[in-house]
Amino acid sequence: MGRIAVSAVVLLTALLGVTTPAAGAAPEETTSGGTASGAVERGASEPGAVEPGAAEPGAAGWTKHCEFTPTPDKPAAKPVRPPHPTAPAKGTATAVLDTNYGAVVIRLDRSNAPCAVHNFTHLVRSLFYHHTQCFRLTNSARLGVLQCGDIHRVEEGGPGYRFADEVTGRETYPRGTVAMGNQGPGTNGSQFFIVHSHANITPAYSVLGRVVHGMDTLDRIVAAGIADGAQDGLPRHPVRIHWALTLPF
Repeated sequence: MGRIAVSAVVLLTALLGVTTPAAGAAPEETTSGGTASGAVERGASEPGAVEPGAAEPGAAGWTKHCEFTPTPDKPAAKPVRPPHPTAPAKGTATAVLDTNYGAVVIRLDRSNAPCAVHNFTHLVRSLFYHHTQCFRLTNSARLGVLQCGDIHRVEEGGPGYRFADEVTGRETYPRGTVAMGNQGPGTNGSQFFIVHSHANITPAYSVLGRVVHGMDTLDRIVAAGIADGAQDGLPRHPVRIHWALTLPF
């Protein structure tokens, strides 16, 4: 089946709301304990911390005011403006990432992290993730994630702004979870990670949603391994995002 046909099947699956977990991929309950190296840990926000001026996650109301603060010392790696400060706070959205290993369909939960989802969909629609590379893969007993969203290399190349964490301190990160990466409190930008196995990390990362189709794509990436046989580093073979889109168009 050609790429266009495969993409059409994936898009139809997303539109119909069909979820297709990989064989044997039942979500694992995890507990926060210990931390991990890299952006999925370094300088992580305190669990339950809410940045000044930020509403509580899941607050009542149909919208939430978000503050996207420019980072002149870290300019945008691609031409992109900050999102509108008013974010929808109800409902779901669907994003599709087409990679050289296959497609991944993500169901985004606005009520859980309105600003993070609003930012993610904005970056997708701004073509920020088009023709980018996922520079980090981890596969240890404590942390198994694919990290994407950096334009130049790990932790380098963001959108030129940052925004607050949306966490309660009760977050868990089972297989299939998609969450924001950060380098400390209130440093969210374009970086995100997908949990391919488990992530026993502190609840300091805003949860965007979860993969509803394409965990087999993650499994293929993991099977290909990490450079130099390490447990944390560059994927052995480049993982490229050809394009990303949100549904409905």
